[in-house]
Amino acid sequence: MNDNRVAFIGAGNMARCVIAAMVKAGYPAENIMAANRSEPKLLALQADFAITTSLSNSEAARWADVIVLAVKPQMMQQVCEQLLAEVPECQEKLFVTLAAGLPVTRYEAWLGEIRLVRAMPNTPSLVGLGVTGLYPSRCSNYERAFVDHIFSGTGMRVWLEQEAQINHIIAVTGSAPAYFFYFMQAMQQKAEELGFNSTEAKAMVAQTALGAATMALQSEHSFAELRAQVTSKGGTTHEAVTTFSEQGLEQMVANAMQAAIARAEAMAKTL
Repeated sequence: MNDNRVAFIGAGNMARCVIAAMVKAGYPAENIMAANRSEPKLLALQADFAITTSLSNSEAARWADVIVLAVKPQMMQQVCEQLLAEVPECQEKLFVTLAAGLPVTRYEAWLGEIRLVRAMPNTPSLVGLGVTGLYPSRCSNYERAFVDHIFSGTGMRVWLEQEAQINHIIAVTGSAPAYFFYFMQAMQQKAEELGFNSTEAKAMVAQTALGAATMALQSEHSFAELRAQVTSKGGTTHEAVTTFSEQGLEQMVANAMQAAIARAEAMAKTL
């Protein structure tokens, strides 16, 4: 499978995450190309991962067996229509898109009845601890296996049966690193108010989050059961958790996740 040439159209953060994971997992750098109109991003990718780069999307599309669309949703129509006009044979290639909010029907309107996988990785993919949601359209079993292979270095992969689930996985995993960073930021700020310096506070909060996540992954217990194990009635943790509950943490989280889904659905209608 490593013989397929994979071209990334776009060289932003998510493209970098996937490229880094591919190279770290052993995918040959010479079979990866990134195309972008901004040369500094390409130079950085070339320096870091020894991949091929190009300022021409069309050149990358001609070279590739698999085309990964990694541009912003607002730019996608222009990019796709230009590819079809300049490289009509691209319709025969496998496409993977990293863009949120754009359904398969949009890509078919711009490129024809292509074989496509919608992919939604999250940023921890950069360190091999991500989650990627994948939804295939018109793909063979080999193509599904290949896409799974190129995302294998990102972490966990979840294949979805319904396209609507892409918006759900955005809320559950795609946007979720920011939720945790926000919570950790608040903890760090309070730790600094308590007298710890910023370096100490950040390290303590991050290590605690890492430890809790590792325990959860290694344990058969539910999150509720794990929480109960460290929450003695009448103790300090009980007081903290009770405060979260009284101030509506669960509903706040649910509302935030639903807002992410609603935004993804709105993007599908307006972009």
